[in-house]
Amino acid sequence: MKGSELRAKPAAELRGELLKLRKEQFALRLQRATGQAVKPDQFGKVRRSIARLKTALRAGELRVPAPAKTAPAAQTSAKRAAQKSGAK
Repeated sequence: MKGSELRAKPAAELRGELLKLRKEQFALRLQRATGQAVKPDQFGKVRRSIARLKTALRAGELRVPAPAKTAPAAQTSAKRAAQKSGAK
């Protein structure tokens, strides 16, 4: 799920999704411990999904707007301007 989709959801729904992912993570660990066949890539996918959800929840709590994307050329000129003003 994309970050923009997560930010559009209410906090209660995100918490429910987080609980679901935590249960899935526990099930994967249990399967690995009992020797059942587990896809190793699933651990990383679930972990990243949990991190994405927690970030969206925290941003909602702080009411932080999404960072604006700037063009690479604008970033470069802004860096040059900052370097020039710092050098003098």
